[in-house]
Formats: sequence, structure tokens, C-alpha cells
Amino acid sequence: MSNDPLLQPYKLKHLTLRNRIIVTSHEPAYPDDGMPKERYRAYTVERAKGGVAMTMTAGSAAVSKDSPPVFNNLLAYKDEIVPWLREMTDAVHEEGAAIMIQLTHLGRRTRWDKGDWLPVVAPSHHREASHRAFPKKLEDWDIQRIIKDFADAAERMKAGGMDGVELEAYGHLIDQFTSPLTNELDGPYGGSLDNRMRFCFDVFRAMRERVGDDFILGVRYTADECLLGGNGKAEGIEISRRLRDSGLIDYLNVIRGHIDTDAGLTDVIPIQGMASAPHLDFAGDVRAATKFPTFHAAKIQDVATARHAIATGKVDMIGMTRAHITDPHILRKIIEKREDDIRPCVGANYCLDRIYQGGMAFCIHNAATGREETMPHSIPKADLRRKIVIVGAGPAGLEAARVAAERGHEVVVFEAANNPGGQIRLTAQNERRREMIGIIDWRMSQCQKLGVTFHFNSWAEADMIAAEKPDVVIIATGGLPHTEVLSRGNDLVVSSWDIISGDVKPGTNVLVFDDAGDHAGLQAAETLAKAGAKVEIMTPDRSFAPEVMAMNLVPYMRSLQKLDVTFTVTYRLDAAEKSGNQIIAHVGSDYGGVARQQVVDQIVVNHGTIPLDDLYFELKPGSRNLGEVSYDELLTGAPQTVDRNPAGTYQLFRIGDAVAARNTHAAIYDALRLAKDL
Repeated sequence: MSNDPLLQPYKLKHLTLRNRIIVTSHEPAYPDDGMPKERYRAYTVERAKGGVAMTMTAGSAAVSKDSPPVFNNLLAYKDEIVPWLREMTDAVHEEGAAIMIQLTHLGRRTRWDKGDWLPVVAPSHHREASHRAFPKKLEDWDIQRIIKDFADAAERMKAGGMDGVELEAYGHLIDQFTSPLTNELDGPYGGSLDNRMRFCFDVFRAMRERVGDDFILGVRYTADECLLGGNGKAEGIEISRRLRDSGLIDYLNVIRGHIDTDAGLTDVIPIQGMASAPHLDFAGDVRAATKFPTFHAAKIQDVATARHAIATGKVDMIGMTRAHITDPHILRKIIEKREDDIRPCVGANYCLDRIYQGGMAFCIHNAATGREETMPHSIPKADLRRKIVIVGAGPAGLEAARVAAERGHEVVVFEAANNPGGQIRLTAQNERRREMIGIIDWRMSQCQKLGVTFHFNSWAEADMIAAEKPDVVIIATGGLPHTEVLSRGNDLVVSSWDIISGDVKPGTNVLVFDDAGDHAGLQAAETLAKAGAKVEIMTPDRSFAPEVMAMNLVPYMRSLQKLDVTFTVTYRLDAAEKSGNQIIAHVGSDYGGVARQQVVDQIVVNHGTIPLDDLYFELKPGSRNLGEVSYDELLTGAPQTVDRNPAGTYQLFRIGDAVAARNTHAAIYDALRLAKDL
């Protein structure tokens, strides 16, 4: 028996959990018609295979029709969910893990123009900033209806084989009842704390009557809203004690903060550059005050922090949820004493930001997550060993090298720079985004273990590639900044990467023209402003930085607003001309009828990249496939068999930004789905 605190079993009521790490409830937005079908099941089961003690799914499943799923949530109010749940829970149990599901009524945290277009409901008319819907103030019949909906849903979850149900309270309807900021009801459900908590207890009581005592019930709730006029820590401790003393639940899952704004949500679920485990000590205070089973998750992204949480008795079960999105096999690697092989969560939050923008949860650097049906987490060996030459050691090139080496191939990588990483190495120069380098460091470590040969400071030429006698050549050379976007004066501008890298000194009065809308534009603006420049960010779009997305935007805005950066939307930089030591910027609009000028001393353009593809086109005539990719074979997971040139001696492919400017996830996905079948 291991003495590792994380590997000790834990008895939760009648349920024995095999270790102390859980995946807390989250909605990856994989449901199909509101059901956990093949994609959802494969994703959930993979984490059970990886050794986690318990996986909680759905963040959260909707119990009522007037709680429409803004994040493509599971629909727990439909009877048809039961057999789909049963398939998933049976598969998870076969892997030795427990499984629970989170149920909710979103209350005001949704929109009336989703689902069946029913009114949003809440215990007041106050709108939630994030979802913008003005709610109907709940009537008595609404309350009784929703209590019954919770009980009905819990009964379905038990019929579907779940080990238990967790109520999602924080930010959702139950919390809206509990908080004095959002509860303006009179009578039995409003006013005193006793009354404000009545709805929660009525829901638990109705659920317990349906599911019996041999079923786990828990609650994820905020024990400190961190809002003036809301429930503070003292009230939160009292709420925690009352939950314990109710006799209706089996554990507490503690949260600190509020999620009604992007900034509040980001403080509850911190991203890269923010403190790790910021609420762990607070969760420990709740456990100490209640002496009741306590769970917690909030940026517990590394094993050392998780081990500390359990070893010091802060909590009984620790959630590593985004970490398991990055690497579902964390427990297996701990057990096998391979912690160095754990793929690190870098806190980029691509997963959650995609959900809140209406997409599926994908990890920025594990392209197999959410694609378990077609993409492997463990790479199988190839039948035939081949020699594969890769040009470029950015995220695409390193992923191709890693996967090809896992396949058992001989892999050689050429890189023009003296270090790997490409654009990621540059973006990681920002103190807040330094964790991004983990994407590169992990791949380099894996490649070195697998015997990949690297040639740095090597500008690859066609004859160098030919001398390697490759079977396959993969061009992953990335791109160069694209600044040729003006009708005249392109020679007067610099790129966002020039500023980020430090190759160009910041000006004093700077216009950043950003129509790529990604991190580089904001990062350059922040670099300029911190150097003392007066900065304006201009975009022709109706919102700025749309590719950065909600939670990643929060720390930028906190920094840029303090630095008094100006944001201008719906205007386009058309041209630039020199005027002494100044630049005249000619500004127009896609909406027409606007032409104005402004004087600056520096213009920075952020317009993505142009593929660095000269070597690819030079090598193309000597390749068997002439660079062609069979999309049918690529998408069905078959080896590439295109043969257009009998005289060719190698297959040739290009991936990532060497094809077109996209993002890190796209580059890594390109590499994985190509190289896994080589």
C-alpha cells in the first residue's frame, strides 16, 4: 500500500473511493440533443480509465424547461436520458471509478431566447450581467414546480446508475435564493437566512425522499460571495453548518466568490498568471468549522498542490478538473511513479472560454480531449519504422515529433532558432502568460526521452533535407507577421511581435491596429503601455479581441484599464504617411461615410501571420504526394496513400501556421491527427 496521501481510499457514506482525486462537475458541451451520447461517454470514461476516484459529470444538467441550456447542458428533465446515463455509468464503474452528476436550475443565469423561450425566473427581477436576461420574479407555483423538477431529475439520475447527485448552488437558482443580493421575496422564502435557505432544504428533502439514504447527495455552493451586501465568510460558515446539520446531505463542495460577471467568474476559476489554489485555505477553514466531508476545486493544476491539500487536511477530496482535461491519466502516472510524464495544465483556459462562447471544451494542447472516439491519448506503435524529418520546433513541429517518435519512428527536427517554441516562446515572455512555455517544455521532455534528434540554429535547406533520406517530411515552419494591410504606408508600421519580442523600441503615442483579435494585439498593447506609451487599440470589428474570449480578457482589462489604454471599435486604419518624425494615420470605417486623421509616432499592426512556406514549395516536386493530403483518409484515421509522383522519394506535408494562421490548438491538432497514422 502506498503512503502517498493522494492514493489513500476515502469512505463517503456507503461509497468507497479508491483515491483522493476527483474530476468535479463541468459541462464540456458535448451533449447530442441534450443526451450524453458517444462523444460524452468516451470523454467521461477516459478519465475513469486514467484512475480518478470519481468523475462528476454535467456542469450542470438542467432539471426544468425554464432552465434552458446555454452551454449545451444535459437535459435531466427528459426521461430519455436514463438509458444514455446507464451506458455511461456502467462503463465508468467497470473502470473502477465512481460517478456522480450535477443538477441545477440556472435561475437568472441563462437566457429567455434559448430552448423553449420560457421566461427566466429568479427570486428578484435583478438581471445577471453575464447573461443579460431580466428574470420573472418567482411565484409560489413556480417554486413548488421547480422543487418537484429537482426530485424527478434525481430519481432519473439514480435510475441511470449514478452514485449520487450534486446540487449546483453557486451562482444558480439555489444561491440566488440564499444571497440577500438576489432574493427579494416576501414570506417563507425571503428575508431571514432561515427563509432564504428554505428553498435549498426543500429541494434536498424532496430529492432524499425519492432516492433514499443509499445515494450520495452533495452541494457545490459559495461560502463567501466576496460582494458587498452579499453573504460573507461569517454567513458562509453558518450556511455550511446548517447544511451539515440538515442531515440531508453527505458532503460540501466549497467555492469562494461570485460568477455573475466575467471578472467574478475568473476569480472563482483562475486562469494562467493568477494565483494557484487561491481558495484552498478558505475551503480548509470550512472543513475545520464543520468537521464534515469537504471537497474543493479551483486551479489545483499540479500534483504537488493536490497532495498538499490532502496531506494537510484542508479537504477530504481534491478536484483537478482542468488538469484532467489536459491529461486524463494523471492518477495512472502517479501510481506508476511517472509524474514527470504528466502533461501540464498551463491555465490557458481555452477549454472553458470555448464553452462560454458556445463551443465544445477542447484543451489548448491535448487535441485528443473531447475527441476520444477518433484521437488517442496513448499513441500506438506503427507496423513499420520510418524516418521522419520535421522542420520547425514550435507547437506543431514538436507535437508531430512526439507522436511520430511514440509510433516508433526515427525522428529528426531542424529548427532555425536556438530554442524550441516559436510564437509560444515569445508569448511566454509576458509574466502573466509564462505558463504557456509548459506546452513546449513537456513536448521537449517527451521527445528527448523518445530519442528525437534536434538540430537547432539550423536553417533547413532542401539539400539538407534530402541528405537525411527521409520517408516523410513535415513542414512546421509557422508564419511571419503579416503587416501589409494598408493601402499605403506599410513601410511605416511594425508588427505586434516586433513589440512583444523587444526587437522594436516602444513609441510614446502608439496606435495598435488589431483586426486579428488574438492575444498578440493585447499583449503588445500592454507591453507598450507598461513602457509608458499612450496607447489606443483600434479594430474594425464591433468588439475587440474576440479570439481572446471572456475569461482570458479579464486580466488584460484589469491591466490595460489601469494603464489608461483607449479602445476604439468599428474603425479601420486605411493608410499611413510620414510627417516629420510623426505618422499621420488615415482612419475610415467599413460602415462608410467616415474619414479622419490622427497623428501618432508609432503604428503597430496585428494581422496574424503569413505562412513561411518557401521550403515546402521547394520540396514539393520531389515528393510522392506532391504535398497533397487526402482529407478522407485524414478524417477517418487512415494512413495517407496519395501517390501523384512515381519519381518522388518522400511524402510531404505541412501543418500549423505553415498552412494558414490559426492558433496553438489547431497546430497541435494538425500534428496529432496526421502523425498518429504515419
